[in-house]
Amino acid sequence: MDNKRSFISGALILVGIGLLIAIYFLPIWWVSLTAPNYPEEAFPDGVRIHFHMNGVFNGCQKIDKLEITEDEALDCVHEMDTINHYVGMYPIAAGGVIERAFSPFLVALLGVMLLGFLCRKPKIRMLIMSAGFAAIAVWMYLTWYGEEGLKYQSNGYIHALVTAMDQDTDKETGSDSLSSGQALIERLKEELGEYYVPPETAQSDTKAPDQASSDKIDNIKHLRGTFEKDMERKTGAEKLVWDGSGQQMMSWHYQKNLGRYFNNPEEITPMVTTMGWVAEVFFWGLIAAMALLVFGARKNSGLIYWLLILVPLALPLFFIIEYSAWLWWYGHNLNAMGAFSVKPFMPTVFGQGKVAQFTTHSYPAIGFGLMMLMSLLLSLAALIRRKQSQEQD
Repeated sequence: MDNKRSFISGALILVGIGLLIAIYFLPIWWVSLTAPNYPEEAFPDGVRIHFHMNGVFNGCQKIDKLEITEDEALDCVHEMDTINHYVGMYPIAAGGVIERAFSPFLVALLGVMLLGFLCRKPKIRMLIMSAGFAAIAVWMYLTWYGEEGLKYQSNGYIHALVTAMDQDTDKETGSDSLSSGQALIERLKEELGEYYVPPETAQSDTKAPDQASSDKIDNIKHLRGTFEKDMERKTGAEKLVWDGSGQQMMSWHYQKNLGRYFNNPEEITPMVTTMGWVAEVFFWGLIAAMALLVFGARKNSGLIYWLLILVPLALPLFFIIEYSAWLWWYGHNLNAMGAFSVKPFMPTVFGQGKVAQFTTHSYPAIGFGLMMLMSLLLSLAALIRRKQSQEQD
């Protein structure tokens, strides 16, 4: 009987590990904006984006109709950034920078934790976890600090970085033309009502996104070229030499995205500095956590032992907390250089919301569904293991 239950719990955990791997490559959540300016014929899903663990990706599909001809799908990440920046909201790529950079290591960490919980013999468990965590630590160190460490990152993460950089804008001066986003301003003013605060100045932006290569090597070359071109305009301590490390890329990329629409270094520089040291704390905190987990794996009881399955089990909860926190940050850290100002607000986490004439839609995608399924399977495995432990005691 005990062997049967061990087999069932082990099978549930193995399926959970498989689901965890699948979740990393699938969209977890999606957000869409719909408005009269975006008719259903041209935008059947509105302006839609998909949140993955390693980046935010375009959710718009190529339209193929007699009255509409598109060579490629509209970049709706860029489109949403364009809409949001008029109220002072930072680009989407400015959120979750540490979480996205460390996402492959975090998923690998959860997988090793589940493998450790799967094994019921403490000595073998400690060997499995020590070997697994050591491999993750080396991989993470080479990626974060190593020269050309970006080559060890996931392809999706690199692709998202390039896509965000291709969305950079050039300031337009001496022109009477308006972008499609600017045409929305007057209608937004009418419907914002009490939330609208007249600005002292306004900005106009143009966009020229390019299609990035899906090949990782080409994408890294693209990032390097953009980085070196940016360094040509800098002097003194600000001028850096490319080393291709994850640490350098995250800091530089974060700064570039914060300043894409809002060129105010007095506000942006402290944010970049803070994110830099938080990333360092996060890196070494993961190393310490792995050491602590190996220490707790020496017996089949105790809080640290049960964390091996409880932490992966709670992944859906962690995602909702993280997602909600970043939405709050976006809505409560609006840059004063926006074309016009609104009062701080909380964007819609789940369901439909309304901002001016825009209707927001925020719902889970297939990845979150698999998260919930994984959580259910791991809960069953944990209950079986708990009952076995109680009987043995």
